[in-house]
Amino acid sequence: MVEAREVLDLARDRVNSVTRTSADMHPSVVIVFSGKRKSGKDFVTDLLQKRLDDECALMRLSAPIKVQYAKNHGLDSDRLFDSTEYKEKYRKEMIEWGEERRNRDPSYFCRLAIEMSEEHQTRPIWIISDARRPSDIDYFRQNYSPLLTIRVEANDETRRRRGWIFTGGIDDAPSECALDHFTRWDMIVENNGDDDACLQSHLDSLLEMIDRCRRTK
Repeated sequence: MVEAREVLDLARDRVNSVTRTSADMHPSVVIVFSGKRKSGKDFVTDLLQKRLDDECALMRLSAPIKVQYAKNHGLDSDRLFDSTEYKEKYRKEMIEWGEERRNRDPSYFCRLAIEMSEEHQTRPIWIISDARRPSDIDYFRQNYSPLLTIRVEANDETRRRRGWIFTGGIDDAPSECALDHFTRWDMIVENNGDDDACLQSHLDSLLEMIDRCRRTK
């Protein structure tokens, strides 16, 4: 599992310099995940990473956002990576800052997340854990093939049990809603936490899809 501290250390080293063209590096398959807050998308991608072991590199598009925002605003970037009130205190402003940066360059954080990952050069499978906008998916679809898109979903009751509280300006913002009407998912994973066998079956099916992609490339 890629721990937040490891991601942060890489980000600090790389956030100011993108020295290679990300599209020049070609994995055998890219899996792009999406899901709302507290849907459990990180939990699912961590499980998949464990199953794939050292064949995959896991990348979080939110990592360079948090590191750069903390740097620009004099915040503790360590604490923006955990699930504390500190992160929630700055979430809305951080989202707005990220939106402004994306409006100028929609693929900026996609490219930077790749550059932050040392493993992307040697691992044949890339997992993108947190696509939030059509432009995120468009970037990877335009630059990498084959591509799999996976939506992780949980009902509101389950999300509330995990600590989710609807917050205006966050849960109705593009960062949470921009992919609500996207329909071209290769798989939808129901992750309500009450059927482990079903979740494992989803992972088994996804591993088969990954294997087919790699064989036919």
